[in-house]
Amino acid sequence: MKKNMEQTIKDLQHRLDEAEQIALKGGKKQLQKLEARVRELENELEAEQKRNAESIKGMRKSERRIKELTYQTEEDRKNLLRLQDLVDKLQLKVKAYKRQAEEAEEQANTNLSKFRKVQHELDEAEERADIAESQVNKLRAKSRDIGTKGLNEE
Repeated sequence: MKKNMEQTIKDLQHRLDEAEQIALKGGKKQLQKLEARVRELENELEAEQKRNAESIKGMRKSERRIKELTYQTEEDRKNLLRLQDLVDKLQLKVKAYKRQAEEAEEQANTNLSKFRKVQHELDEAEERADIAESQVNKLRAKSRDIGTKGLNEE
């Protein structure tokens, strides 16, 4: 029995050694799988960190662009207000010039009417003067005729 027990112990020891060997091999494989998984995850982490860095870089670039566009928009708004103010002032000047032009045209029309009236009166006066001169000439001629006839009769 002792022999039997020793044999059983040897068998059990042998099985235990085999089990340990199998466990070691399985553990190594498991360890290799885990190490491979760790490397894979490290690569994924590195890629994700690169994408994150690129995203941050893109975000900062976008923020700068937004600031530039905001500044440009504000400048455009200020310029628009200045131009609108200038347009308003110019429109007021145009209205004033238009009113002055209308007043000048009205004055010119009034002066033209006065000129035409005076011209008409002048034409009539010249015509009357011509008639009067003609009558004076006729009277002189008649007076000479009368004077010559009177001298001839004496």
